[in-house]
Amino acid sequence: MPRAAGPSPLPSRTALAAALAVAVLTAAPAAAEAGEVRLGAGAGGVFRLGVESMQERKFRGIFRQEYDFSCGSAALASLLTFHYDRPRTEHEVFQSMYASGDRALIERHGFSLLDMKMYLERNGVPADGFKVPIERLQTAGIPAIVLIDTDGYKHFVLLKGITAQHVLIGDPAVGVTRLTRDAFVRVWNGIAFVIRDDLDLGRASFNSDRTWQALVRAPLGTALSRTALADLTTTTYRAGNTY
Repeated sequence: MPRAAGPSPLPSRTALAAALAVAVLTAAPAAAEAGEVRLGAGAGGVFRLGVESMQERKFRGIFRQEYDFSCGSAALASLLTFHYDRPRTEHEVFQSMYASGDRALIERHGFSLLDMKMYLERNGVPADGFKVPIERLQTAGIPAIVLIDTDGYKHFVLLKGITAQHVLIGDPAVGVTRLTRDAFVRVWNGIAFVIRDDLDLGRASFNSDRTWQALVRAPLGTALSRTALADLTTTTYRAGNTY
C-alpha cells in the first residue's frame, strides 16, 4: 500500500477534543490492559499511556492486608516479594500460616513472629527477630518486619528505609507512609524480624527511591483549568497512513 500524504494538523482549539472523541468511537472492543489509557486507531494509531493511580502508588511495594488480623501475612508476603525476589501473595502466606497455627488465637490477636519464622523455615528461609536500636537498623540497611503500637493497637508493618530524619514504612492497612525517627521509636517495640539470607539482595532494595517516591502527593495544585484543553495542540494522521 502506498504511503499517504504527510501529517495533517487539526486546528489547535479542536485537536485534542477531536482525537479523544474519535478514540472513544473507534476504540477496539477488547478491554485495555490494567494501568493503561488507550487512544484508538482513528486518532492515528493505538497509543498506550502507562498510568498509576494515587491508590496504586500508595500501595507500591506493600500488599494490602486481606483481613483485619492479617497484617502479619501481608507484611511477610511483601517482604518476600518486593525485597527478596520470592514472589508470594498475601493470600498464600495467610493460608499457610493459618492452617499451621492456632486459629482461635490468630483470629483474636493476629499472626505472631513465631508464625512467620515457622512459615519461612518450612520454605527454607532462615529468619530471626533481634532486639536492636534504630541506629543498628540503619547501619544494617536491610528491610525488616516490625511491630508498632498505635493507641493500644499492635500492628505489623514493613520497614523499607531509614534516613537521618525519617523511617519509611510499608503499612498493610494504609500503604506507604513515613514517620519521624522519634515518632517511630515511640511506637516500635524494639524488635526487628529479618531474613538472614541473601543480605545483598535485601540491601539493594532498602531505601529504594521508587518507594520513597510513593509518598509524593497528587499535583492537584498544578492541574489544568477547565479551559486549558482548548490551548493544547496535537498532530493526528489521516486514516490509512503507515508509520
